[in-house]
Formats: sequence, C-alpha cells, structure tokens
Amino acid sequence: MASTSRLDALPRVTCPNHPDAILVEDYRAGDMICPECGLVVGDRVIDVGSEWRTFSNDKATKDPSRVGDSQNPLLSDGDLSTMIGKGTGAASFDEFGNSKYQNRRTMSNSDRAMMNAFKEITTMADRINLPRNIVDRTNNLFKQVYEQKSLKGRANDAIASACLYIACRQEGVPRTFKEICAVSRISKKEIGRCFKLILKALETSVDLITTGDFMSRFCSNLCLPKQVQMAATHIARKAVELDLVPGRSPISVAAAAIYMASQASAEKRTQKEIGDIAGVADVTIRQSYRLIYPRAPDLFPTDFKFDTPVDKLPQL
Repeated sequence: MASTSRLDALPRVTCPNHPDAILVEDYRAGDMICPECGLVVGDRVIDVGSEWRTFSNDKATKDPSRVGDSQNPLLSDGDLSTMIGKGTGAASFDEFGNSKYQNRRTMSNSDRAMMNAFKEITTMADRINLPRNIVDRTNNLFKQVYEQKSLKGRANDAIASACLYIACRQEGVPRTFKEICAVSRISKKEIGRCFKLILKALETSVDLITTGDFMSRFCSNLCLPKQVQMAATHIARKAVELDLVPGRSPISVAAAAIYMASQASAEKRTQKEIGDIAGVADVTIRQSYRLIYPRAPDLFPTDFKFDTPVDKLPQL
C-alpha cells in the first residue's frame, strides 16, 4: 500500500519502506516500482505522452499521430485540436462522396498570425543553433508587441526577426544584425527599424554589446587556440580602455584584435577569413587595425608567447 506525503502542498506517491527512493515508472505496464525493494506502489498510471499508433494496413509514410499539436499557452485557446484521419469505408462518406468527418480548427486570425510567426522564429533559431530559452523569450516578446498593436503596418516577419535579435541580447548571447538577416527574409535596415520601435513600445532596454560578447564564438569558428582567444580578448579590452577606437563597432574592433593576435601567433588567419566569420568587410578590419597598431606592444598580455615579434606584425 502506498503512503502519501505532502511536498509543496502536492501529494507524492512513495514507497512505505523506502520513502526517499525515486520510483521507476513502467510505461508498458502502467506501474510505479520502488527500485530498492521492487514493490509496486502505484498501478494503472496514466501515460500523459502523445498517442502514437500505426496499424498494419497503414503506409509507412502516414503520420501515426492522432492528437494534434501540443498545447501552446501563448495562444488564446491553447491551440487544442484533434486530427481526424481520412476515412476508407462507405460509412465515412455521404451520398455525394464527400467526407463526413473533417478537420476544422476554430482559430482566430490573431492566433493564426502568431502561430505563423512562432514557426518562423523557431526556423530562424534552428538555423543559427539557438537554444529553446531564447525561442521562448522571442515568442513572448512577439506576443506582447502583437497584442499592443504598436507596430501596425510592419511585416510580422520583420517584427519576429527584431524580437529574436532582442532576445539574444537579453539572454547574454548576442548575434549581429547580419547574422539575423542571413536567416530571415528581411533586410538589415528593416530589422533595425523594428528593433528601435519595439524597445520604445515595450519600454525596455538591452545591454550594450562589447567585444567580449563575440570573441569566443568568432575564435571558435576560426579554430583558433585558447591562447590566441585570450590574447585577442585582452587586446580588444585594452584598446577600448585606452580609447584607441572611438566610434568603432565592437564587432570590427573584435575582428581587428583577432587579426592582430593571430598574426603574432603560429595560427595565422587572413583578413578575409576573419571577415567572413565576423560579418565585416576587409577594409573595416584594416581601418580598426590601423588605429590599434601603433600601441600594439601595450595591448598584448605579458605572458603571451610570440611566434612573430610585435615589430614584425603587418602594418597594412
């Protein structure tokens, strides 16, 4: 017989002999079993997973799901639906040959628009390998903007792209406008406009981006060792502290710092290789590099092992 304890005002089934043991659930039999003594402390447990079943006469390509999509709390009705399979017998059709049972989803226009935007957000996030928490934050931002109707007249795809950019910055994993633009069908200029309008409409803000926000990702994509990454981070930080790059984008400063650090090491990278990863032009890297080059001896960390001396670095 199972005993019941109270944890956070919710009942919990436990083993009477081993109350602290974590029960194992046998989904096939519907039993909850104590791993210590093997006692069945709960039976006929309801499986809350999706209902999947394929009949022998069904085709392999047929979707065995018969329960529709999962519940979405961001939609007004939770997006609860039931999918009815296509009938094969005579009883499934009326006298005119039309199917008697049809899938009809009573979804409002606003929910349909949000659902399409959520799918677009998920697609964009998957293309640049963003985690689920950023997708969830983006969906919430889009819902707030859409319900306020403060960006009426703007394309939902543009709003979704701007929300994804904001969510990345709020979660501490910022992406550049060019990276968001590459996975969406919206121009960089339009995403930037929506970004400013959303911040104003929601009365929120985002932290300023720094060179350190992109350094580890850029160096990782360039397959640079840890020593070069640490040196590039140090160079970029010192350049900002010494006010050597006024008015320059953190991304261009980070790219120039990576170029300088790689040229001083054995793992050298060209301006084009760095520009392709950072999303900046070669001339932009050169302009930032020229600003920090005169103070190069002061920018490197003291423990950096030079493969190329400072005085032999490219002058561009």
